Amino acid sequence: MAGKKVGKTPAKKAAKRSLKIPVKAVAKKVAPKGTLIIIGGKEDKEGDKKILQEVARRVASGKLVVATVATDVPDEVWQEYRKLFSDLGVRNVKHLDIRSRADALSDESIRCLQGASVLFFTGGDQLKITSQLGDSMVYRWTHQLLESGGTVAGTSAGASVMSTTMLVAGDGEKSPNVDSAVHMAPGLGFFPDAVVDQHFAERGRIGRLIAAITQNPRQLGVGIDEDTAIIVQGNDFFQVIGHGSVYVLDAAGTTYSNLVEGEMDTMLSTFDIKLHLLSEGYRYDLQNRRPCLPEEQEKNKKKTA
Repeated sequence: MAGKKVGKTPAKKAAKRSLKIPVKAVAKKVAPKGTLIIIGGKEDKEGDKKILQEVARRVASGKLVVATVATDVPDEVWQEYRKLFSDLGVRNVKHLDIRSRADALSDESIRCLQGASVLFFTGGDQLKITSQLGDSMVYRWTHQLLESGGTVAGTSAGASVMSTTMLVAGDGEKSPNVDSAVHMAPGLGFFPDAVVDQHFAERGRIGRLIAAITQNPRQLGVGIDEDTAIIVQGNDFFQVIGHGSVYVLDAAGTTYSNLVEGEMDTMLSTFDIKLHLLSEGYRYDLQNRRPCLPEEQEKNKKKTA
């Protein structure tokens, strides 16, 4: 009919309503009660052993279990860490010796873990950890340990597996190209919304971490130097300890990359990635994606404000 006012369709009304949804309407993930200690590899074993001391401190009266699933020489690695942690005062140190997928499903492995307050993953090959442990009884028990307030620590490959998506390979000595910048795989998912890389400055891995977060800018890139670690408690903050640095790369504000439009042998280009460099004592706010001063400096700043 001529002159009749046409009302908005349900689809248009829904679209209009969706525009009003605030950016921060996404539900905050429920934080686990436990702690992650994510180590960039080659933690000090002869000097002050600061990072290993932090791991040992969290054992308290419980048990520390060393998981050597990543390494090709499990007996040697176990003996090294058994002595290190015993010398640091840990009375109850056990070996989780998993060399096959069947081992991760066994009752014996679960008995080894019972009563543990800390689980420590050694270095080696991160794919060995995920392929042997993924959705096994050991994997489920580890999530329960975190949920109940325990600590999960990992060094080198044991650090890479902490994230939901992990870096498996990529040439750290060359700038990345569009086709073969990095190889990724599912991790264990203890540290969500981030990709962790280790031996970071020592092996020049900034290019491959940039390539990783360019594939999905929702994920933070966290590069950890040797003898350096981040301590993650809940989903709010992590704090840096050790003698090196932690690089945090944030691609959420990226305005352009040639990842999907470049030729296969084209070098990667990406614009407006944010970089933060943190040393010992500094913290990073995971919710607001902002670095923070050390706690003492933050307190003094508030007093003088």
